[in-house]
Amino acid sequence: MMAGAPRVLLVMQAADASPGRCRRLLRQRGYRLEYGYPQAGQPLPADMSGYAGAVVFGGPMSANDDDRLPGIRAQLDWIPRALASGRPFLGVCLGAQLLARALGATVKPHPQGRAEIGYFEVRPTRAGHALFDAPLQVYHWHREGFDLPAGAELLARGDRFPHQAYRYGANAFGVQFHPEVTRRILEAWLVDGAAELTAPGAQSAAEQRDRHARYDAALDRWFDGFLESWLRADSGQR
Repeated sequence: MMAGAPRVLLVMQAADASPGRCRRLLRQRGYRLEYGYPQAGQPLPADMSGYAGAVVFGGPMSANDDDRLPGIRAQLDWIPRALASGRPFLGVCLGAQLLARALGATVKPHPQGRAEIGYFEVRPTRAGHALFDAPLQVYHWHREGFDLPAGAELLARGDRFPHQAYRYGANAFGVQFHPEVTRRILEAWLVDGAAELTAPGAQSAAEQRDRHARYDAALDRWFDGFLESWLRADSGQR
């Protein structure tokens, strides 16, 4: 990787977390990746001018844990600065919920206590057809969802959690699902999160493996195209 290549900041919630296919696709596009670990007390950059964009990934904590987890509070304080820079921003699962909270929306559990763990379909809204040209099977692992922030545009809906993807302004996106998940990540989560598979609405490990084999290639193509469009917004700012 060339030393002068543009950088993308990947904000991880744990030291052993993996950005999965996001890492591969960004590297293929020539981006250098820099990692941030706010849960470990690492400060996030005060100035985004040196970055082509930022991705905030998911984790097992809640976006409402800012009263007990300084790393959550730090991200909620940092996100408005990241948005003000105009650089592309993507929140994945917890990252989308943190973005929603930073924009004044509520993050809360499913009203019937159901989880969304496994592959489930999301469907584009009229506004989302440029990014979702058809319904897409995507991977989820969450018990909470978010209200749509004021001023945001809903891009995709789901049956269990209605707000699945949204855009705020021109360059900030949140997705409730995990487009970064590879088979290796899936297998690790099935082991580490085995107790969660008993949650109401969770798919079994066998069903998740079967659906991953069927839908992974389509999700890879979608995320590749999404990243190309998302990062294009920064091309005139570097």
